[in-house]
Amino acid sequence: MKRLIVFCAVLFLALNAQGQPIPLADSTVTSKHQTTANGQKFAYTARTGTQPVWDEKGKPIAAIHYTYYTRDDIANRDRRPLVISFNGGPGSASVWMHIAYTGPRLLNIDDEGYPVQPYGIKENPYSILDIADIVYVNPVNTGYSRILDEKVDRKLFFGTNADIKYLAEWLNTFVTRNNRWASPKYLIGESYGTTRVSGLALELQNAQWMYLNGVILVSPTDLGLKREGAVEKANRWPYYTAAAWYHKRLPADLQSRDLEQILPEVETFTMDELLPAISKGYSISNTEKEDVIKKMSRYSGLSEQLIRQNNLDIPTSLYWKELLRDQGYTIGRLDSRYLGIDLRDAGERVDYNAELTSWLHSFTPAINYYYANELKYKTDVKYNMFGSVHPWERSNDNTGLSLRQAMAANPFLHVMVQYGYFDGATDYFNAKYNMWQMDPSGKLADRIDFKGYRSGHMMYLRKEDLIKSNNDVRDFIKKTIPAIDKAAKY
Repeated sequence: MKRLIVFCAVLFLALNAQGQPIPLADSTVTSKHQTTANGQKFAYTARTGTQPVWDEKGKPIAAIHYTYYTRDDIANRDRRPLVISFNGGPGSASVWMHIAYTGPRLLNIDDEGYPVQPYGIKENPYSILDIADIVYVNPVNTGYSRILDEKVDRKLFFGTNADIKYLAEWLNTFVTRNNRWASPKYLIGESYGTTRVSGLALELQNAQWMYLNGVILVSPTDLGLKREGAVEKANRWPYYTAAAWYHKRLPADLQSRDLEQILPEVETFTMDELLPAISKGYSISNTEKEDVIKKMSRYSGLSEQLIRQNNLDIPTSLYWKELLRDQGYTIGRLDSRYLGIDLRDAGERVDYNAELTSWLHSFTPAINYYYANELKYKTDVKYNMFGSVHPWERSNDNTGLSLRQAMAANPFLHVMVQYGYFDGATDYFNAKYNMWQMDPSGKLADRIDFKGYRSGHMMYLRKEDLIKSNNDVRDFIKKTIPAIDKAAKY
């Protein structure tokens, strides 16, 4: 792979009060590369560096690190889509989708997503760079991004609405600097990143006058649309079925069927029987209660006794501990394909998140190697896989309704929801439920797509789903770019 390094330096400016390096407010390292994506061989340019956040007086108060990829053989970018990518946390860097999903380089893992050695980076033949340019953004204190002025109020950055406000301003500058105002624009966010991009869709529209073509929600949060009481307790059940199916804990007649044949049946049971049963509390008849318990057991791999003892309410923390307790294993929270080993088989909570430690095992060396050796971004600033963003102000989270408002005001705006069936943290059925509640009239339903995959929170870690999910993004972009001169109207 050929590279031309246009600018390279040790990218830190000074030390903070704790003696830690802080990055330059404004810097760029540019390099040239080649790849083959979606069967097309082409050259591309990578620009990685920092762009400031300014205060009201024009003083840089934070440096936001980003990596921006553009395909080289594009004469006119006015019709070339720009995909703006965020991860979650809210204190998580953009590393996950950057080097495991949509970007031109892929970390070294096996076909199911587990770490292998030697650690490293390889070509991603499934990247969407063939069809769109991509920028990966690290909010303050994630990746190499840092606050520059220690006297600055952290509330300017660390809260649902503050995060959306300053990132919208930052994106305006980025789009202007890179002459992308004419391009079709897309936001993609994963986990808490879905909260971020849902709020940004309206903030960009209302405060920056920037209109989008699409928002992609990967493993979405509740988006401020609360799921409490009986709804919270019932909506877990389709995920429980998926996890039990994967680990072969369902009855033989269910286990012999394909997962996507079973799930609609369980969804119907959840909405039509389980939710009403839980809502009735002690007023439910013994006959109805026992019938529901039998079905709950049948669809979850749990014993009837356990369900009965817990009054039809099985928290996810207990499920991750209980499903394979007899085998001495726990299952992962974010991806229940992963197994863990606790100090004691007894108890109601797992000792650690088996999936997250596995991911950090493979991603951390890969992203540090990639920036230093392939992008030639040299810095003494530590790459924060997870940075300190606490306390995070979570009040007034109306991001789901903001996304609906943005869609209502912009007929060009479409949404795609992607989820893994084995994700127990932001589970697939709640993702569907939230979209139903976000648009109760159904007037926007023809602009909302749902895509499910046989993996977990980061469904793209499994090779089969990496291929499928990137193709789904590619198809989504193609279908949401309107014909030339088509008017945005109802």
